[in-house]
Amino acid sequence: MVGLTWRFEVIAEAGVTPVAFGEKAGPEIYCFWHQCVLPCTVYFRRSGAVILVSRSFDGELVTRVLRLFGFDAVRGSSSRGAREGLLGLKRVIENGKTAIFTADGPRGPIYQTKMGSVKLAQATGAPIGAFHLEPKHAWTLNSWDHFLIPMPFTRIVVSWAQWTHVPHDLPASGFEAKRQELNAAIERARVRALEHFGKTVR
Repeated sequence: MVGLTWRFEVIAEAGVTPVAFGEKAGPEIYCFWHQCVLPCTVYFRRSGAVILVSRSFDGELVTRVLRLFGFDAVRGSSSRGAREGLLGLKRVIENGKTAIFTADGPRGPIYQTKMGSVKLAQATGAPIGAFHLEPKHAWTLNSWDHFLIPMPFTRIVVSWAQWTHVPHDLPASGFEAKRQELNAAIERARVRALEHFGKTVR
């Protein structure tokens, strides 16, 4: 009910076509920082996307909540069940749906992309969309990810950066450069969102 009071606005880097609120997504990969989970759940609730969720006990609770919002989940993470999770998301892409990652994983470190999304993009040919959701007014938890809880009736900017493309024939030696490219894109989206509201970049 609180989510119904939020007002979303979208910004994007030049040449980027953002995904609109309520738009059905295709065989793509979306990446964002873990702190944005709550507004992301509301913004993409009609997209039909599938989210990678940890196999932990907390992950089971998250999965049940996500299904209430119309998402499906693949269980696995960078720390537990990584291979099974990626195989599950590969099938998601092959079936024409969108796979969503919290790019800095279930435990951080904050603002540091894991390799899973790059490997998935290389295996499927799907592009990676980088974005950040920043509320103008929010409570910030004292957690590793500085989890954001948007206040009722606040504005939330959805900031998109350039897409990352990973060639199908990219050797493993090139994965780190692509990971850094994706990391930089998500960070640009975050910084631009903070600046949009005149906030100090953390």
